[in-house]
Amino acid sequence: MTAEVVVLVEGYANERVAGTVSLVLDGDVVVIVDPGMVARRNDILDPLHERGLSEDQVTDVVFSHHHPDHTLHAALFARARFHDFQAIYLGDVWEDRPAEGFLVGPSTRLLETPGHTQQDVSTAVETADGLVVLTHLWWMAEGPAEDPYAPDQAVLRRSRQRVLALNPVLVVPGHGPAFVPGPDTPA
Repeated sequence: MTAEVVVLVEGYANERVAGTVSLVLDGDVVVIVDPGMVARRNDILDPLHERGLSEDQVTDVVFSHHHPDHTLHAALFARARFHDFQAIYLGDVWEDRPAEGFLVGPSTRLLETPGHTQQDVSTAVETADGLVVLTHLWWMAEGPAEDPYAPDQAVLRRSRQRVLALNPVLVVPGHGPAFVPGPDTPA
């Protein structure tokens, strides 16, 4: 089984900031990754509705990390399970579990990839075209090579190298358009 990845909002980071918000369709699982800051909440909802999906049909939300530009609009998806680096949250239930290898859906798994923060999680999705990784290890295709917020640049580089070693066909970064990794991708 393979899944589909759709970028709902292409993020940016300049004089204003918006996180990249993505949709993963994986069998019966409907996942939103990083429902954070955008100019207006309909920037997330309109493309979701255009695909024939409502907020209540979202089964899972994944946070790459806990910065507001990646979490601010989580409440739009009140029926979803929420995933981060350490647990699953649903209503008032907090279920501890490591993120590493956790299957959100049959073709969607979480990877612990510290870098931008110590608690970063990447979402790896097997699609018909190959592996797509949704991650904040890169803000955009060109990096930055040195993440100004990363607490440890060596840890960031190791996580980037780990993701690149998986040979993804596409990387969906935290604040820019999806890109095909290549020899110029900062590691």
